[in-house]
Formats: sequence, C-alpha cells, structure tokens
Amino acid sequence: MKTAIDQNALLAQMQKLNQLAKSGATQGSANVNPSNAVNGTSFNNVLTNALDKVNQYQQQSALAATQVETGDGGASLVKAVIASQKASVAFQATVQVRNKVVSAYQDIMNMPI
Repeated sequence: MKTAIDQNALLAQMQKLNQLAKSGATQGSANVNPSNAVNGTSFNNVLTNALDKVNQYQQQSALAATQVETGDGGASLVKAVIASQKASVAFQATVQVRNKVVSAYQDIMNMPI
C-alpha cells in the first residue's frame, strides 16, 4: 500500500516537471527564468525533492540489507528485497531524467543563433 503512495508521489513530481518544461517551452521567450513558480513549486525544489526521495529509498534499502545480514529481529528478506528494488527503480528513473536534461541542454547548445 505504501509503495503505491510513493509511486503516486513520484508520478506527481514527474508531472510537475513536465508542466514546468511545457510552460517554459510555450512562453516563446529567450529570457525564461528557471526559478519561476508553477503551482507554487520551482523546478529546483521539485528536482531537490525527487533526489531527496531517491536518497531516502537508497538509505532504507541499505538499512534493510544490513538488518537482514546481521540477523536483527523483525528483519524480513522480502522487505529488504522490495526496498532494494524500490531504490533501484527510483535511481533508474533519476538517471533517465538526467539523460533527458543533458540531451535537451545539448540540443539547445547546438542551435544556431
């Protein structure tokens, strides 16, 4: 149940990024300010929150793995594997977003003036 909530939060953050990208692209101005707020949230804040969430998933995964390895009471192998997969998916999504941002930056830099 908590995984679905976390996935919905990640999806909402990605949709906010998409809205921000579309609003910047449709303004038609070369002087687009990246700190402009969309629904009260700046691109920087959304990106920071997403990276913090990925970091949180990775820390939870490492903690769960350590608990399973040391045999702490209440540590479940299934929960550790789920935490590991959650961290992996979140990291892969972050890498894909980074790749798209780098690609967009390169496209912009290669535009003739």
